Amino acid sequence: MNFSDQVLAVNDDLPIRTHQAVHSGKVRAVYYLTEEDSQRLIKEKRYNTAADAPLAIMIISDRISAFDCIWKGECGLKGVLGKGVVLNTISNHWFKLFRKKGLADSHVLDVPHPFIWIVQKTKPVKIEAVCRQYITGSLWRTYAQGKREFCGITLPEGLMQNKLLPNLLITPSTKGILNDIPDIPEINDINITRKNIEDNFLAFNFSSTNDIMLYENYLRKGFNVISNALADIGQILVDTKFEFGYVTDIVGQEKLIYMDEVGTPDSSRIWDTAKYQAGEIIENSKEDFRQFLLNYFLDPDILLNKERMPEREILAQENELPVEVLMAISKTYINIAERIIGHTIHLSNNPRQEIITTLRDKYDLIDG
Repeated sequence: MNFSDQVLAVNDDLPIRTHQAVHSGKVRAVYYLTEEDSQRLIKEKRYNTAADAPLAIMIISDRISAFDCIWKGECGLKGVLGKGVVLNTISNHWFKLFRKKGLADSHVLDVPHPFIWIVQKTKPVKIEAVCRQYITGSLWRTYAQGKREFCGITLPEGLMQNKLLPNLLITPSTKGILNDIPDIPEINDINITRKNIEDNFLAFNFSSTNDIMLYENYLRKGFNVISNALADIGQILVDTKFEFGYVTDIVGQEKLIYMDEVGTPDSSRIWDTAKYQAGEIIENSKEDFRQFLLNYFLDPDILLNKERMPEREILAQENELPVEVLMAISKTYINIAERIIGHTIHLSNNPRQEIITTLRDKYDLIDG
């Protein structure tokens, strides 16, 4: 079989009944359901949400992004085999564990198929926060340049690359382009400080200043839950990204919840513990792919310099990467997913048709 037939690269053209334009992100497409369908599903499926809550269908793809661009391979391979299923499956695993440990809920109400989430529409907190346990990546690059302040946090002298930090660091950045906030450039993914958040909490979509502390509590606890579980299977959670939002629960109360994905190879760095202790870094995440891109192209500054974004986009559009590179990522993703969840990942031969059939036969959400 041609692997490209099993890869879901396009996910924003499905015949799902919706009353708004489909929102297509780097990896997921969001179909906002009609008020009638939302209320019908809440009643039929007994979702734990307000009776009039707006719902959406999230369809994940197998596309792979890095450095804010979508990359493709030779032979028509426009994604990574199994990647979508891995991201959804791992996130579902952690969301369940969070609830079991008494942490916040997520935006996911139902998982009718490995490529599908039924979610409650959220009011997103406009921050992406990375929790860091080791100094690597952008944090190390900044530190190696002699800078000692990162997101308003002063780092001590003498830190070494890829080593354990003295404390877990929370390093926030903007999600999307935010306008008219003092001292914050109108550019996506700009590092910010806790004081920036406190001084402009409404602009970041926090409902109150008290929620900033609650948010930080969920960040730390979520990180620790994932880190401890990975340690049990011989893996190190180096760092991971979280996103949050607000929803209304079944009794009409607003609550802060986890959203997007959590603890996946896309949003985290995960290292093999035994290899790390022996002095070797073995990545079980997208970091290997990022490093491949930096080594593959003659001018890596294009990938690192945000001022060269137009050049970067052309680079991604005009280059087809070796198939073996994308298949190696597939193997990494599937292997770590199976270790985390404790059972085999089964891939679909025709994910597109399975999605349509599931949403038509079990949810009556397909037009035509």
